[in-house]
Amino acid sequence: MKDVYESPLNSRYASHEMQYIFSPDFKFKTWRKLWIALAEAEHELGLPVTDEQIAELKANADNINYDDAAAREKEVRHDVMSHVWAYGLQCPTAKPIIHLGATSCYVGDNTDLIIMTEGLKLIKKELVNLIAVLSDFAEKSKALPCLAFTHFQPAQPTTVGKRASLWLEELVLDLAEVDFRLSQMKLRGAKGTTGTQASFLELFNGDNEKVKALDKRIAEKMGFDEVYPVSGQTYSRKVDYNVLSVLCGIAQSAAKFSNDIRLLQNLKEIEEPFEKSQIGSSAMAYKRNPMRSERIASLSRYVIANTENPALTAAAQWFERTLDDSANKRISIAEAFLATDAILGLYINVADGLVIYPKMIEKHLREELPFMATETILMRAVKKGGDRQELHEKIRVHSMAAGTVVKQEGKPNDLLERIAADPAFMLRHEELAELMNPEYFVGRAPQQTEEFITGVIKPILEQNASLLGINVEIKV
Repeated sequence: MKDVYESPLNSRYASHEMQYIFSPDFKFKTWRKLWIALAEAEHELGLPVTDEQIAELKANADNINYDDAAAREKEVRHDVMSHVWAYGLQCPTAKPIIHLGATSCYVGDNTDLIIMTEGLKLIKKELVNLIAVLSDFAEKSKALPCLAFTHFQPAQPTTVGKRASLWLEELVLDLAEVDFRLSQMKLRGAKGTTGTQASFLELFNGDNEKVKALDKRIAEKMGFDEVYPVSGQTYSRKVDYNVLSVLCGIAQSAAKFSNDIRLLQNLKEIEEPFEKSQIGSSAMAYKRNPMRSERIASLSRYVIANTENPALTAAAQWFERTLDDSANKRISIAEAFLATDAILGLYINVADGLVIYPKMIEKHLREELPFMATETILMRAVKKGGDRQELHEKIRVHSMAAGTVVKQEGKPNDLLERIAADPAFMLRHEELAELMNPEYFVGRAPQQTEEFITGVIKPILEQNASLLGINVEIKV
């Protein structure tokens, strides 16, 4: 339909895999799985729920009668009870025991926790694949000298691979946060209307142990080791904030990477991939705009800003629950995951197709290298018998003069010629030229990169080998 609003996160950005996790179909099928788990656990613990009823529920778990549920919701204005009713139409034998003892949050909140857990698992897979792609780039370029910047001003040289290791390190930190958050995810379980489990205590004739066992069995059936030990009607909305904070961290890392690539593309040193038929500008046909990196920055800004939503929602809850979380939550959480998924897809695509221009990198480095070599030149001249203090002042004067030539006259850096012409240094131009090897000035950058990849990245990839292999599609 072209006459109604359509979220760009679906039509332009997010993967089908992430869209499905947040789809109505995944949600309502999970509701039915939860109702089956509840019925099974109640049967196992002695309540009058029969094998026949459970079999009927399972036989109709996936063929959801959406039209019946939608028609009922128009009438009763309650989504959970509408789906209970629709499930009952398909399962007449099981109808009396569907949702037995539960409140709406039994399916609503538990499903939200399951969805976020599945979303984090997909995010982890994308992160691991991104780390693999970017580490390959870092490995191949670990020894390629380039000009480093502080304050976006020329600084001591580094290597292209070492710079990539800085991007990688942030992704490693993000992966650790994802792993930690996944380890902390629990199910709400069967807690009843205000979290006291009063309805289940009644069903089990006051048997506390059976009520506790019900919680545990439902969690296990749904793939969780634990339930939150206490809750109101809902699980704490701080969980939502904690999860989105992880996504916010990923967005920060991605935005930093995209900024660096955009600056490097302006310098003509490294470019994001540009397809054969891609158009950079409607007016300027020659342009190669870094549109994918810009999209990363744009979506990252949205994810970072969106993290305020669950923070405000968690802070605004009253006692055992209010409903002012619902509308905000169903938008902000889904969109944070869809946007982060899109960010990581773009990041993988860009990192996998980065184009390096070594001659431009060398040109920029050599333009600045004479300034950076002044300390080495000073030491070499002192060893020939020069006065360190006198030579330091002369280098300062020559450097200022060479900088003026570059900035005001647009001419090449002539610092080496000035020093060669100054008898106080006792250095011929050939000797000075020998000092201009960029590899002399990158320190341990190649070794640091190799050690980081060997000691940190490769173990991560080995531990997560089952997650490697992903197809990324950029829609527009």
